[in-house]
Amino acid sequence: MNLSDQIHALRRGVPWHAAALATAIGLCLAGVAAADSPPAKPRIAVFSGPTATIQNNKPLITSNKAREKYGLPLRKDVWGHVLMDWPRYQRLAAPVTVYIEMYTAHPLEADVKELYAPPDGYVNAKGEFSKTKKSPSDKPVYAATLKPEDGLYALPYMGRQANGQAWEGQATHPGAPFSEARQTFVPNASRIFEEIERNGGEIYEKADYDFYRAVPAGGYTKGLPHAQRTDVGDGDIPPEKLGEDFFSYGPYAASEGRSKLARSVNFVQKALATGKYAGALWLEGSPSVEDSAYWLSLMVDTSLPIAANSAHRNRGEISPDGDGNIDQSVDYILSKVWADENGKNRLGTVMVQDEIIYSGREVQKGDAHPGGYVATGGYGGIFGSMTAGAYVTEVPTRKHTWKSEVRVTLLPAKLDGIVRQNGVFKTVSVDIKNAAGELLPTAIPKIALFKGDVWFDDDGGPNPAGEKGINATIDLLLEKYPLAGIVGEGLAPYSTMSASQDKALEKAVLSGLPVVKTARGDARGLVKVNSGNLFIEGNNLTTSKARLLLTAAIMKLGPLPHAADPDHPTAAETDAIKKKIEQYQEIFQTH
Repeated sequence: MNLSDQIHALRRGVPWHAAALATAIGLCLAGVAAADSPPAKPRIAVFSGPTATIQNNKPLITSNKAREKYGLPLRKDVWGHVLMDWPRYQRLAAPVTVYIEMYTAHPLEADVKELYAPPDGYVNAKGEFSKTKKSPSDKPVYAATLKPEDGLYALPYMGRQANGQAWEGQATHPGAPFSEARQTFVPNASRIFEEIERNGGEIYEKADYDFYRAVPAGGYTKGLPHAQRTDVGDGDIPPEKLGEDFFSYGPYAASEGRSKLARSVNFVQKALATGKYAGALWLEGSPSVEDSAYWLSLMVDTSLPIAANSAHRNRGEISPDGDGNIDQSVDYILSKVWADENGKNRLGTVMVQDEIIYSGREVQKGDAHPGGYVATGGYGGIFGSMTAGAYVTEVPTRKHTWKSEVRVTLLPAKLDGIVRQNGVFKTVSVDIKNAAGELLPTAIPKIALFKGDVWFDDDGGPNPAGEKGINATIDLLLEKYPLAGIVGEGLAPYSTMSASQDKALEKAVLSGLPVVKTARGDARGLVKVNSGNLFIEGNNLTTSKARLLLTAAIMKLGPLPHAADPDHPTAAETDAIKKKIEQYQEIFQTH
């Protein structure tokens, strides 16, 4: 008898076995509970990128509490006044009871003290607590027991240097090696989110989060046992090296190499393919996040939203803008304003910054202050606003994420590259993806950048042989990198470089290297496609973003066919090159 039959039998008075009756009632109650329960709490994947100010902190300073305890000089201003301590978030090792003076959370609490419940007790001038008031000077207090499991609390920073001296706000003493320095970047965003929550951000009321160390800014130089990990990952973290495993700026700056482009894609692709997430956040340094946002939009095959964030102020400075950007990215993902009629992401990767929803393709850092981002290209670039809730005013026609023609799932497992050895061109097989479909670090093409203008050449006719820098770069790319290309930035809006530069770059094309031409600066228009030349026109992309699209396109299409003698190409060889360029051009017109 099914549940419906059992319920009807109850109504007819049909006798049942007690167990059956209990089962029926339990199922009914479970059904009611399920109907009344909220939907599953959304979960968001958070990826840590390199040189991320949004995950950076002002260095810890030894508090006056510690200085007083250990007999160190107190921190004072130039007039000799003792400075107020700046408490830093830390964890309690054991429960502690504190007495909090009533009516001190706001200057006007005492103005309406009649609206408040009675105090827990009173504290006298000696700091002694009693349940009753014994003197007119006794202060009414709350008694609160703080526990380790409560999480972070703002407390005086008691740390000192190994020699017993105070930390004065520096990472280490001047000239010290990195091994003797304190890191200010956190290894993943879990700590940042916990502090945002403690500051009243209420982000854990909105969603749960998993943290991934994709290309992080902080690292575990001594390693970390698996049981202590706060990120998603298996096993212990081995000792990590600056410049290999994590990438920061400042006195110990180390930038990420191009092979890490593969790592960024693989982390995001693998996580979002699990089906566990409502979307993803990517946190990175403000100068480079604009390029990573576009790269992920080109490469990651997902219908879920990806929002990038950065900050211009370190955490710990007044009004750290990164915390607000993170909070608004969470709101953006949960709002689903990014979804089309089928629930798929229609905007690609965006950058939610300073209450604006920027296109990952067009966003660019225009100046180093909050609000300093601009939309490039002259045709939109701002999708909407977060000022009064997520609101979209513009939807792109460009291909991205699940619609991108260069997304990682569409790339071949391998393709043929070319090298030139002793003047002879050779075909070299290049693995693009492994058996699991992950992008290989060794597959990322090498792209060179050049800048030029029409005032560059000497008097007289074009002299491409005199372009020693371009010619040397062509030789380097052909001899060392089976997959490679060039981006040349010229005048707006025609991407014009000097005649000598253009002639030298034509030889690169005839040698199998795809060359993209872009307009300098924030090109406020499209570079006109010219089928008569041998170049790929970069549309209205900035040079750095054209580099990324060319990187992806080469892994999709491979090198251009080369002329047997690049100095004297045949008509058939030139036609074959132009046909391949048309395939590249189509990608640049649509992405």
